[in-house]
Amino acid sequence: MTGGIERVPGIVLAGGLSRRMGGGDKGLRELGGKPLILHVIERLSAQASPVAINANGEASRYAAFGLPVFQDGRDDFAGPLAGVLAGMRWAAQAAPGARFIVTAACDTPFFPMDLAARFLAAAGSAYPIIVLAMSAGQVHPVFGLWPTALAGDLTDALASGTRKVSHWTDSHPHLIAEFSPARLGGKLADPFLNANTPEDLAGAAALLVSGKGP
Repeated sequence: MTGGIERVPGIVLAGGLSRRMGGGDKGLRELGGKPLILHVIERLSAQASPVAINANGEASRYAAFGLPVFQDGRDDFAGPLAGVLAGMRWAAQAAPGARFIVTAACDTPFFPMDLAARFLAAAGSAYPIIVLAMSAGQVHPVFGLWPTALAGDLTDALASGTRKVSHWTDSHPHLIAEFSPARLGGKLADPFLNANTPEDLAGAAALLVSGKGP
């Protein structure tokens, strides 16, 4: 707690295979003159501490960002839940006593600046409880507040073959924090707009060029 506000460790999830982007590291694609992932790092660092990157493969490719980088610790690319678990394990060492971690996707440059605060407000005094983001009627399971007390349970779930986020979250107390549209490029749009494809990235760039991005 700092000034009565709980600070939680933040994890940028960049461990996917980027198939729809044509492979490679989509977080390292350029958006507005800097890597896409840097937009995410800057937003998350303003509301979470400490911050690290979950990415598989050679960690040195993210060295320029000056953050710890850790892998899933698996060879099967088990999806976001593996990154969440790796984040919990990293936080146990980097921020002992942290009750939660908060996660954000590396390809979502406009996510809300009050994400962590809204998650914590939704969780209230309930613990352990998972909080996930929703906008425009869609849940965004990569954006979540995850209780570190569930690390053991998540370890067992992954070992038993669980891969879909909802299959695990549905077995635990969880809440949804709903976010309103944001003003992007002079119009109201989904703040969780993500750059999954080259076309998506071009669309995000157009919002920044308009001078009216958040």
